[in-house]
Amino acid sequence: MRMATHEVASKMKERAVLVSVAVTKGGRDAEEEARYSLGELAKLAETAGVEVLETLTQNRESPDHTWFIGKGKVEELKQMIGALGANTAIFDQELSGAQVRNLEAFLDVKIIDRTQLILDIFAQRAKTREGIIQVELAQLSYLLPRLAGQGKNLSRLGGGIGTRGPGETKLETDRRHIRNRISELKRQLGEVVRHRQLHRERRRKSGVYQVALVGYTNAGKSTLLRQLTNADVFVENQLFATLDPTTRILELPSGKEIVITDTVGFIQNLPHDLVAAFRATLEEACEADLILHVVDSSSDMREIQMKVVQEVLEELGAHQKEQITIYNKIDRCGPAEMPLLGGDNAIRMSAYNDEDLEQLKLKIQEHASGGVKRFRIPAGSGDVISYVYRIGDVVAQDTDGDDIVLDVHVNAADFEKMGYMLSEYEQQQ
Repeated sequence: MRMATHEVASKMKERAVLVSVAVTKGGRDAEEEARYSLGELAKLAETAGVEVLETLTQNRESPDHTWFIGKGKVEELKQMIGALGANTAIFDQELSGAQVRNLEAFLDVKIIDRTQLILDIFAQRAKTREGIIQVELAQLSYLLPRLAGQGKNLSRLGGGIGTRGPGETKLETDRRHIRNRISELKRQLGEVVRHRQLHRERRRKSGVYQVALVGYTNAGKSTLLRQLTNADVFVENQLFATLDPTTRILELPSGKEIVITDTVGFIQNLPHDLVAAFRATLEEACEADLILHVVDSSSDMREIQMKVVQEVLEELGAHQKEQITIYNKIDRCGPAEMPLLGGDNAIRMSAYNDEDLEQLKLKIQEHASGGVKRFRIPAGSGDVISYVYRIGDVVAQDTDGDDIVLDVHVNAADFEKMGYMLSEYEQQQ
C-alpha cells in the first residue's frame, strides 16, 4: 500500500505559482535584480520538472515576519492557487520555518523556497559519491533548524521538489537522527576531502600548471572544457547540467601540458549550506594558478552574473588569482550586443569556433609563461641544464666556449618554485 501511494505521488505533476518580494528601499537596481531573480527562479523550477502557472510579486520595504508577503497578498495568492489548480507555491527568497508553517496552514499547498529548489536540482544532478554526500549534507543542514515548520512537507510521501534525497525519510527522522547523520556525512566528506588534497599536493609537487573554469551556471564551462580537451563530459542547455568537477589535461600550442578543471556553476543567492558542503569542490579555484571566468555574452544580465561569480570567489578567497574573462556564446549575439572588452585579460569567443579556441590557448600560454629568460650554464653541469628544461620550454640554444646559452620560455609557477637554483646562471638580455 505504501509503495502504491509513493508511485501515485511521484507521478503527480508539480504545478506552481512563483512568489517574490522586491525590497524597494534598494532603489531601481534592486527592483531590476528582483525581476531577474524571479525569471531565473522560473528556469530553476522548469529544471526541477515543475510547471510554472503564474508569478506574483510584491514591493515592500522589508519582508513580513509572519507571512513573508503581506496579509493581503497571501489572500490574493490563495485565490490564484485555487483558480489555477496549483499544488505548490515557490518563493524566490529563503523562508523561516515559522513562515513555511503559517503559509502551508493557510494556503493548503506545498511551500518551497529558492534554497530548497536549488538543493533539489543538485540532488537530481549528483552522480558521484562525493556529490551525493555533499548534497545530502546541505539538505540536512538546511532541514535541521526548520523541522518545526515542515508540516506538509514531512507528511508527503513520494517525489517532487523538496523531497528528493533524504526527503523521503523525513517523516521518520528526528533532530537527533539528523545530527547523527550530519556527523557521519561530514566524516565521509572528510575522507573525500583528504583524497582530493592528496591529488592536489601531487599536482603541486609535479609543477603542473593548474587552470580552473568558473562562471555562472549555464555559461558554457562544460562545453568549453569538452571543446578544448575532447573531454567526455555531459553538456546540456540547462541550469546546473553538470555538478561534479572534471579535470583534464590540456596541451598548449607550445606542446606543454597543463591541468584544467571544470567547477560547479554559481548562481544568485547560492545557498550557504551548499557553498559549505561543496567547499572542497569549489576550492579547486583556490588551488589554480589561473582562473578562467566564463561569461554568457548572450545574457541580458551578464553584469549581475559576473558580480555574483566575483562574490563567490571572494568568499572562497580566490578573487585575487590571475583571471582571464571569457565572453562566451558570441555566436548568439548581434554585433550591437557584443560586450565591450577592456584590457588584455579578456577574450570574446564561441566555444564552437576552432580559431577562438586557439586564441584562448595562446592567452592561457601567455599567463602560464613567465616570459623568456636567458641562462649561461657550463656544458658539464647536466643537473643544472635539466632544471632549465623543467621550468619551461627552451626556444633557442647556442654554444659559447665551454658554456651553453639557453633562451627559455619559462613557466611562471615552476620558476617561482625552482628559479632560485638558476639565479647565478641567469643573464641579462
